Amino acid sequence: MRKSFFAAFFFASQLAFGQLSRTEIITSSESNLRASLLEFREYLSLPNNGKIGEDISLNLNWTQAALEDLGFQTQILTGNGIPHLFAQGKLDPEKKTILVYMQVDGQPVDSTAWNQKSPYIPELMEEMNGKWQSISWDSLDEIINPEWKIFARSSSDSKGPTMAFFTALKILKEKGIEPTINLKFILDFQEEISSPELAPIVEENKALFQSDGILIMDGTRHFSNLPNLTFGARGIVTATIKVFGASNNLHSGQYGNFAPNPVFQLSRLLTAMKDEGGRVLIPGFYDGVSISEADFKAMSEIPEDNEVMALEMGFAEAEKVGRNYQEALQYPSLNIRGISAGWTGKEVRTLIPAQAVVEIDMRTVKETPNERQLALLKQFILDQGFYLIEGDEPTDIERKTYSKIASFQSRNGSQPFRSAMDSDFANWLDRGMRHVFGEKYIKTRQTGGSQPMAPFINILGAPAVSVRIPNPDNNIHGPNENIRIGNYLEGIQTCLGILTQEF
Repeated sequence: MRKSFFAAFFFASQLAFGQLSRTEIITSSESNLRASLLEFREYLSLPNNGKIGEDISLNLNWTQAALEDLGFQTQILTGNGIPHLFAQGKLDPEKKTILVYMQVDGQPVDSTAWNQKSPYIPELMEEMNGKWQSISWDSLDEIINPEWKIFARSSSDSKGPTMAFFTALKILKEKGIEPTINLKFILDFQEEISSPELAPIVEENKALFQSDGILIMDGTRHFSNLPNLTFGARGIVTATIKVFGASNNLHSGQYGNFAPNPVFQLSRLLTAMKDEGGRVLIPGFYDGVSISEADFKAMSEIPEDNEVMALEMGFAEAEKVGRNYQEALQYPSLNIRGISAGWTGKEVRTLIPAQAVVEIDMRTVKETPNERQLALLKQFILDQGFYLIEGDEPTDIERKTYSKIASFQSRNGSQPFRSAMDSDFANWLDRGMRHVFGEKYIKTRQTGGSQPMAPFINILGAPAVSVRIPNPDNNIHGPNENIRIGNYLEGIQTCLGILTQEF
């Protein structure tokens, strides 16, 4: 099954060093595109929920076979029962060593929300009259349209970048060209739940992971969809706040004007957290963040327009946290990702809810550590007059004593990181990008999302940079996730350009 794509992946006995010309990169990537996409289809057909052991095993076996077919030695590193796949090629002491991070798992799926039979049955689609329509995979036998898309869970986040890298390695082997650097790989099967076992594994295997730089094959491109390197990511923490009213739901006719509704208490709490311009009002929330004029000037050179972006996203005016989109990403954020109380729609009932629940996520930056932001949020709730309980429900005594009762549960996820944009590692990547794309690529200081790179940076002392491949309209994490074939092709070209540059 796998041999159709990887059978020719063996190194010749003597491999040449050398840079591919831009023309050779374009030609070889295009000639290998069809075979790569068919193999990609197979990879996407594997369910990959990181909370399901069977899914992890399926993807572990597939990627392990792929890397071994490519000539790499593999080993499984286990933390708390969760496997992580490590691989490396031969190590030349005269070369720099790069660790490549790849995310394998994806967000959970609701198949009923997708415009196809299953998120794990990849669909090749073409836009027709403003709607995406399935077309036969046999269409790849003809001229491949770069505007076609592949719809499937993890097509963009992040199996697409993985397959682009694998394809670049295949092309180099076929041409008898050895990468200019030593390669190591770590494949993560629980990134979507913040990689809980990754840091201990790195700590226990420092020598194994030692490298001169970390290449992150994960992340969506900038809004412009230009080829993109990103030098940092925000961290993430989450909190669940539950505000309690009466011990049971109560009839709004019989008890309205008497029994307090926790929705209003929660609403006032949330309103107090942000002003109308979108700035967080929690004391100390932005402390430590400073954007120099030089930094802002560099951000302003990135091609984007706040008004155009807002129009395309479907809202009238952006929040006022930063002077432009890039500057906004340099600050921590507070988001309400879900809220619940009572019933709505066909199930609506004339009841006063017994409780109201809000789910919050906060993105953090290097200057605003995760733990500090959680502590600030919790203290803010206390300062608003709430009594925080320890358990799931207030006791009878607590209900009789306190008029504003809430519970607070939190989770600390990935830590923020940021790497220098002018290091030897960064300059090596820059040469690879310019070799293929000239001036038509961008470098961004920090992405708004999160990636589990802090353990590598803090423990190994190595810089990390993300190669961004998927299109920005990829519906990441949601139904109908997709990757544009033109982006996938440019991803292969990106990897070829980088892997053949002298470091």
